[in-house]
Amino acid sequence: MAIYKLIANGSFGPEEIKVMTEAYEEALIDLGIDRNDPLTELIAKAIVNVAATGERNAPIVKERALNALGVRPRAA
Repeated sequence: MAIYKLIANGSFGPEEIKVMTEAYEEALIDLGIDRNDPLTELIAKAIVNVAATGERNAPIVKERALNALGVRPRAA
């Protein structure tokens, strides 16, 4: 839910919203994080920060955001 609050407060276009939402959802799945986990807010902020650099590829946005936070996806 955290990403949606940040997106609502910003001025993002449809493509940016799509990329950030996709990156966020995939990050939560990859990390196995519940939406109520406080870490979701940090992930959302990191994704918005990466997208703000102009990156529009959701997997890259996700990867860079997770790298910035120093977290890794859980083992498959």
